[in-house]
Amino acid sequence: MKKADSLYTIGFYSEAINLYAKVNSQSASIQIARSYNAIGSYNKAILQYSDIISKNDASQIAKFELAKLFLKLKKFSNAVVLFSDLTLDQASNPEYNFYLGMAQLGLDDSKKGIRSFKTAFLKDSTHLRSIFQLSKYYLAQNFPDSVLFYVSKGLRYYPDDVSLINLNALALYNDNDFENAIPLFERLIDMGESQPYIIEKLAFSYFKTWKLPEAKQNYFLLLNYDQAIREALNGLGNTYWREKKLDSAAYYFKKSITEQKPNLLNEYTALAQLAREQDKLELAMNYYKKAYLEDAGNSHVYYQICVLADQLYKNPKIKLEYYQNFLEKFGMQRTYYSEFARKRVAELKEEIHFAVD
Repeated sequence: MKKADSLYTIGFYSEAINLYAKVNSQSASIQIARSYNAIGSYNKAILQYSDIISKNDASQIAKFELAKLFLKLKKFSNAVVLFSDLTLDQASNPEYNFYLGMAQLGLDDSKKGIRSFKTAFLKDSTHLRSIFQLSKYYLAQNFPDSVLFYVSKGLRYYPDDVSLINLNALALYNDNDFENAIPLFERLIDMGESQPYIIEKLAFSYFKTWKLPEAKQNYFLLLNYDQAIREALNGLGNTYWREKKLDSAAYYFKKSITEQKPNLLNEYTALAQLAREQDKLELAMNYYKKAYLEDAGNSHVYYQICVLADQLYKNPKIKLEYYQNFLEKFGMQRTYYSEFARKRVAELKEEIHFAVD
């Protein structure tokens, strides 16, 4: 047994199995199962663990390791059965509840999975993996208060845990608490976490809190990531716009158009608004029409086209045609836009009528 253990420790699993087979004990049988697992012979490992359990149903070690193997192989139903038995056999062990939750998530039963993670947390308030799973779930459900509750519990014991700091930052960010999210995103970057989404959210947090030089610095940094170039250029455009540097803003929105995939609605809309601020109404009209070609179901964009037509053209018949087209496309929507369009149609018809008289 001692020689077999030495071989197992240094990775000579096949040789170890041959020696373990000569020892008639449960410990040797478990080591054989572990060896099969280590070399990837999972079916033999399952048979070996199952044989141990059939001879000694109280063997928690064999049940636990077989259940984890089932989880690894995505045999979630088998894993749930064993982990459930273990939670009954050893009610005080939070690990069994945690793994039961993971198996239940594998079966897409998040309700039971979350209940298992909560049970593990109640048994051990420092159980990091359960805290992480609960925090991640509530973040996805957009319950920031619940995220912050569990994250704060975890950070009390694991203050440098990157995953918890990340969830904390994202919860604050999603709750529009950009001021408090900033130092957490900064800390993640200081800890070596340089994923594009972290830089983007930090840049946007700076933007929302009017820290515009810092926002630009991070958007420029984001340009180094091919998958985030569109967000970086849009961010720079919006930041320069906020600084009233309209030519620079237009430059980055236009550059974004050349870099990104086909849907250019946001950029054309932004350029149209910039042109308006510069009193270039015909240019604004052109950009809004391009935006509308990108999304023909966007009532906001078409309404802006109508308003610009109202400003640009003197002929009331041309103006009337735009508003009537709007009502044909979006008149069923009970919005401010449709109400205003109806009002203008009535006014323009009256104006045309009196002009004829």
